[in-house]
Amino acid sequence: MFGIWGHEQAAEITYYGLHALQHRGQEGAGIVVSDGETLKLHRDLGLVNDVFKRTSFSKISGRAAIGHVHYTVQEDKGIDSVQPLLFRSQTSSMALAEVGNIMNAHKLRGELEDEGSILQTTSDTELLAHMIKRNGKDVTQTSITEALQQFTGAYGYVILQEDKMHVALDPHGIRPLSIGKLGDAIIVASETCAIDLVGGTFEREVLPGELITISDHGMESTRFTLREQRQICAMEYVYLSRPDSDLNHVNVHTSRKKMGIELAKESPVEADVVTGVPDSSISAAIGYAEQSGLPYEMGIIKNRYVGRTFIQPSQSLREQGVKLKLAPVRGIVDGKRIVMIDDSIVRGTTSRRIVRMLKQSGAKEVHVRIASPAIEHPCFYGIDMSTKKELIAANHSKEEICDLIEADSVAFLSTEGLEQAIVKDKTIHQGICNACMTGNYPVGYDQLRHSQKMPK
Repeated sequence: MFGIWGHEQAAEITYYGLHALQHRGQEGAGIVVSDGETLKLHRDLGLVNDVFKRTSFSKISGRAAIGHVHYTVQEDKGIDSVQPLLFRSQTSSMALAEVGNIMNAHKLRGELEDEGSILQTTSDTELLAHMIKRNGKDVTQTSITEALQQFTGAYGYVILQEDKMHVALDPHGIRPLSIGKLGDAIIVASETCAIDLVGGTFEREVLPGELITISDHGMESTRFTLREQRQICAMEYVYLSRPDSDLNHVNVHTSRKKMGIELAKESPVEADVVTGVPDSSISAAIGYAEQSGLPYEMGIIKNRYVGRTFIQPSQSLREQGVKLKLAPVRGIVDGKRIVMIDDSIVRGTTSRRIVRMLKQSGAKEVHVRIASPAIEHPCFYGIDMSTKKELIAANHSKEEICDLIEADSVAFLSTEGLEQAIVKDKTIHQGICNACMTGNYPVGYDQLRHSQKMPK
């Protein structure tokens, strides 16, 4: 998500900011603009460019805006769930955008329905709007704080009113959220690459448990809960974020390269060439090649006009996407023993297809090296890996995985190697959430386990 306060071209800048964040969601996009008196919304299904290609930004002009790219999960589909969501009342309006997942949403939704609320979507974003306005309250720092204190999970929110913008991050800071400046305007973005793209400068990260209110009077920071040790999602570094982003004082490309270095130390293999699966594995492949002394070659190329297959909402779309997205370079792999670096194995769909393609193009051997630990547990914090049955590493041994993806060998980075690559200094509240790899959930697991919504 992206937001800006205090710029005459707020809608256009938000549009470009969303382009920088397109990798985080490809099923829908939206922008809400405030001109100081009213909030105006434009949203639709599709990529950012498709959603806004016929939009006249002069018709949604204003000095403040928030935007969102939609990442669909199985139960959260359709235009009604595309954010930002806009809510109007007789006294004021508010628009909300969210990243993450509220783990006690089922319980809170039931309480609201018992009180007479009628919710229109399955989105946690709508849930916050009802919680803020509960019992007829106005939208204030106090009502937002009281609502957020009821939530358990991983979340970042941007809330836009006619005369204010509010930004909040969960107590563990599991999702990334940063503040920047563009002249006198204030920017908020899920990744620093979006701040860079619009010509802004990074100022600082939103702190865990922090609520920031932005207006023409400046920026005011409060805490809505006690700050916990930062545990940013490890998959942000492994896969989700762009390599030119900095998360929690760590550059994503640098951390991925270090993952490859640690992987080469832990799992060397006799081979001729190292190649990476584009794009998020390239940095790790470079690190592996440097550490092992093997040449790095572009053995796999990517069709730039196909989206990310991991975040496709169904298995059939993921499989079709793999066929369209990647192709081996025969002149590089033919007759060679290949070390294929990938960032992760979730379902095994992509890995099996790529190994087959490399061998069909003449590779003598394909040794798969994964620059992250095996993913054996569901994610409840906003990534679409909600059941164990879909995770290949949760149901098969490493030897079985090797057979299933038709590789000559498979090895994963250790959890210690992953932490070594990411965490530089715990004294500045650095830390990662690797629950999908270890099963050690930092927040909310017991509540979810006892609810009716516990995934199997």
